[in-house]
Amino acid sequence: MSAPPPPPIFADPERAERVAAVLKAVAHPLRLRLVALLCQGDETVGGLAGRLGADPVIVSQQLRVLREHGLVLAAREDGFARYRIAEENLRGLVHCMERCRR
Repeated sequence: MSAPPPPPIFADPERAERVAAVLKAVAHPLRLRLVALLCQGDETVGGLAGRLGADPVIVSQQLRVLREHGLVLAAREDGFARYRIAEENLRGLVHCMERCRR
């Protein structure tokens, strides 16, 4: 009996590059915290900053990085940008990271 084929990430260097870029995007502590909060629901920059005790300007800068990687989306609502998770698989990634930290 032969061994099962390797997962796509090992077989496809381009896919590995894309996955590494996503991991790099969430590797920053504040960006990871932002993703974890957004996994709980949509929020504004001000709301995220308040919950994290962070400067809204810094939060906005970090959200831009996540947007550039296609991980979060922003929609205007009542004059404010409301952010949400764009890549649903991030929920699983955050859950995995929570379990790994033990």
